[in-house]
Amino acid sequence: MPPMPPMPRTARVIPPLALALALLAPAGFSPPAAAGVKLITLPGRERVEIQLDHPGVTLVEEERIVPLAAGVNDVVFAWANANIDKDSIQLRCLTDPTQIRVLSVSYPPGENALTWQVSSPAAGSARVRISYIIGQLSKTFAYRAVAANDERTLTLWQYIELHNQASESFGVTGMWPGFGERLERPIGGNETKRLLASKFDEVPVVKRYTADLSSHGYLDAAKRQLRIPMHYILQNDDAGGLGAFPLMPGKARIFQDDGRGTVAFLGEDWASYTPRQKELALSLGVAKDIVVTRTIERRDQRRVKGQLFDYDVVVKYEIENFKDSAVELDLAESMTALRREIRGDTGRAVEWTFGTGGTLRNPDADRSTADRPLFHVALPARGADQKAVKTTVRLHVVIKNEW
Repeated sequence: MPPMPPMPRTARVIPPLALALALLAPAGFSPPAAAGVKLITLPGRERVEIQLDHPGVTLVEEERIVPLAAGVNDVVFAWANANIDKDSIQLRCLTDPTQIRVLSVSYPPGENALTWQVSSPAAGSARVRISYIIGQLSKTFAYRAVAANDERTLTLWQYIELHNQASESFGVTGMWPGFGERLERPIGGNETKRLLASKFDEVPVVKRYTADLSSHGYLDAAKRQLRIPMHYILQNDDAGGLGAFPLMPGKARIFQDDGRGTVAFLGEDWASYTPRQKELALSLGVAKDIVVTRTIERRDQRRVKGQLFDYDVVVKYEIENFKDSAVELDLAESMTALRREIRGDTGRAVEWTFGTGGTLRNPDADRSTADRPLFHVALPARGADQKAVKTTVRLHVVIKNEW
């Protein structure tokens, strides 16, 4: 039997955990009288759809075939083990909505139940749709990333983890996560189920090394050696092999193909929410084979006028790459943090300009800010003698109009 098409987005439903339907034709009603009908066994669900696109609300729709008597029927809807928002519960008749109508709804005090009065012109079965918001059905996201041995591409799996904390089993259920394809899986009571939502192959990846004292601190403060975090950088766009939808936040487990038919675990990170056209950075820990020693080589104070001074500052970075391959290092320096280091914090926005004596002069225009210029430094591979080639660069800035 082919799968049913998704329900219209305008009518969303959440399935109750415990349902009781009773349909009775009250005595003395003017339409044609019919014998009372009482349902002791709940009709089985014909269809269930769960909407998972909202970050804080889960909406479910279910359809059932209900026998109606001619006249007015009392349709009782009760739930015992579900955290259902009773104000969100709705019933609609799909069989003949112009003739079979909900006349009223009442809520028995102190009970997890409600009663609809449903008018039907004739006896017979009707397909109804019941919808509601439930609080015991939630979702989280998770990722698995496996980088190629050369770390130029990776395969990314995105999973939805469905958490059903109610004792109700929904059977085969359609789910719409808000992006990608509609999913259809059985959902049991009190279970967590991991569902593959999307898979992306051959995703281009860049391995980024960053030296930034203000953001990452020292690895060894006594030796003035900076901490160098590593990240895999993915672009959530068409060129980056992604871009079909924003990437939801979730735990990411990261692996690398070891070239021998197995994968090596690199670590875990929390993937942040990543809109389309933005980059996702997955942390790989701290590099131990790139050493950056940072020192203040010059700090000259020059009087401008009265109590106004400029500070002529040169920061020296001595960098060693102990890898067998050449890499690029991102090197950033916060001017606010640098001013605090050389003369203390004033609470004012820092005013600065590049000096003429440094080798770092062309910051990355896209990733730099007014306070934090960022540079790219090419590092050669270590030599055949296994010794690193030392690369020395200098940042020359003038911090202006301080007092």
